[in-house]
Amino acid sequence: MSSIMINKNSTKAEVMAAVKQNGLALDYASEALQNDRDIVMAAVKQYGRALRYASEELRGDREVVLAAVEQWGSAFCYASEELQGDRDVVLAAVEQRGSALKYASEELRNDIDVVRAAVTQSIHAWRFVSERARIEIAECWAKCKDCAGGKK
Repeated sequence: MSSIMINKNSTKAEVMAAVKQNGLALDYASEALQNDRDIVMAAVKQYGRALRYASEELRGDREVVLAAVEQWGSAFCYASEELQGDRDVVLAAVEQRGSALKYASEELRNDIDVVRAAVTQSIHAWRFVSERARIEIAECWAKCKDCAGGKK
């Protein structure tokens, strides 16, 4: 497979061809094309990490970020702060890469369903679980152990 060379002066068609082959080519596109939704969507679908080179505006576009994290969960670190607090986006990210929990809002690092999804994907996500969620999980585990042991 040959690579398509682009630069800041490349046309939309040239950039589109390049990002479909290698999403990271978005880095070499003009600012205008880094803010072009079609170009960025093609780039992140090819390789989610391309979200890094998208405009700030598109790093806040829910559909673009979802496409990126579904392809590469770690792209979540490039999402806008607002989307780092969006439960559906966070779940999509941690289901792909548990350690993406690191970038979730505090509120969602307290969400037991989000924590469960992250830790199920990777036990290494445990280090990003909030203290409050850890306490809640420990209390739940203690209750379950009591029930299993016949204690009331």
